[in-house]
Amino acid sequence: MGFWGTLSTGIDRLNQFLGKVAGIMILLSCVVSAANALVRYSLDISNNWPLELQWYLFAAAVMLGAAYTLKRNEHVRVDLIYSQLSDRGRLYIDLFGLIVFLLPACLLFVWLSWTTLFYPSWLVSEHSLNAGGLLRYPIKFVVPFGFFMLSLQGLSEIIKRIGILKGKATLPAADLHYEKPMQ
Repeated sequence: MGFWGTLSTGIDRLNQFLGKVAGIMILLSCVVSAANALVRYSLDISNNWPLELQWYLFAAAVMLGAAYTLKRNEHVRVDLIYSQLSDRGRLYIDLFGLIVFLLPACLLFVWLSWTTLFYPSWLVSEHSLNAGGLLRYPIKFVVPFGFFMLSLQGLSEIIKRIGILKGKATLPAADLHYEKPMQ
């Protein structure tokens, strides 16, 4: 698929890496939480920054993990008709959802979170109001960045599905395995 295939592969690799970083952040969040509880209850020492760090790590993991989840085709979907469709029908449903819902919403959230959340916080070098708290603008940057990466992954998924529909890529090129939820 030339340029578009290379672009899709690059986006996939970047989000694969960020997904691994998100997994490490979950582990670090658990370690910080355990260490904070241990120090607080055994040594009677308390500070706000470990608690805020734990929240920041978890929030960053969620925002970075969203694009990775989309890449792996493990996102939540409403399964009313989808499981009854052929692979080709699913590709068209996916394309419709990605183009009409995912990309516009993500780009809107990138813009809104940049202009109303991150940028004003960065301008004033916002800090937590808690004693010993952390800077706020770095974690606020993760919101527009996470939505930007999700929109890039959406673009990658569109490229893969169009390639499959045109016969220029095969199903293994995109992880389109769908497993009907067990209820």
